[in-house]
Amino acid sequence: MQQRPFKQVDVFTTTPYRGNPLAVVLDGSGLSTEAMQHFTNWTNLSECTFLLPPTDEGRANGADYRVRIFCPGRELPFAGHPTLGSCHAWLEAGGVPRGEHVVQECGVGLVKLRRDGDRLAFAAPPLIKSGQLEEADVQLIARGLGVARDDITAHAWCDNGPNWRGVMLRSAEQVLALKPDAAVLAGLDIGVVGPRGKVGVVGPQDTGDTQFEVRAFFPGNNGLTEDPVTGSLNAALAQWLIGAGLAPERYVAAQGTALAREGRVHIQRDADGTIWVGGASVTCVEGRVRL
Repeated sequence: MQQRPFKQVDVFTTTPYRGNPLAVVLDGSGLSTEAMQHFTNWTNLSECTFLLPPTDEGRANGADYRVRIFCPGRELPFAGHPTLGSCHAWLEAGGVPRGEHVVQECGVGLVKLRRDGDRLAFAAPPLIKSGQLEEADVQLIARGLGVARDDITAHAWCDNGPNWRGVMLRSAEQVLALKPDAAVLAGLDIGVVGPRGKVGVVGPQDTGDTQFEVRAFFPGNNGLTEDPVTGSLNAALAQWLIGAGLAPERYVAAQGTALAREGRVHIQRDADGTIWVGGASVTCVEGRVRL
């Protein structure tokens, strides 16, 4: 074992302990996959990341660092809040990007990040699977969420690594009132979004600091788990909602409200079609771990 630099970062918030925590081991060199997975399980957090030098191919294509992303029980090819939190930790530890953007290498390939004031934002990776869900899936999800089928006003595959199925309900209030049935939704990754105010062809009208409320449910060690704030889901939701005319090209989504968190996810589509998913991060714990 050796001492390795470590940070625990809260992502998608400017207030410590109100976002989604992430464990970051800043030097994962020499660790086996089994050791990374074991430490991730031990942290009891939704994700843990290990920073490494880029591969030769990654470096040749501009990567500044490589990250391996783990959740309890498995490795992930991509996840949003670990991407932002890892980049925050890398920069805070003295990392200097080689170009205009920070370039992260991970399981889905290269992901670009940019700095936007006190926030970081990543370019949403392309969807692996899109299009409407099967009607049988929609009816199952409605039953599992405890809503009428007609309350699901739109739905789509939102698969960008995590296998999200996205559904839109009539309102943010309806999203916050959900009490999902873990037995019915077993094995499914479900993202739920609801607008604040009235939705028209260009998205919600009216709305204060946030335009949508989002919740994310996925299988966990004890049945269904709710994620406080989810970058991968919000990235995929943005691609779906903006593309379908259900959201404006720039909006802010709230997530975590039902868990007493205050997550804020900033979405923006550029003129070239790139969708950026951003949020603030704060370091809550730093030191060294023995691994």
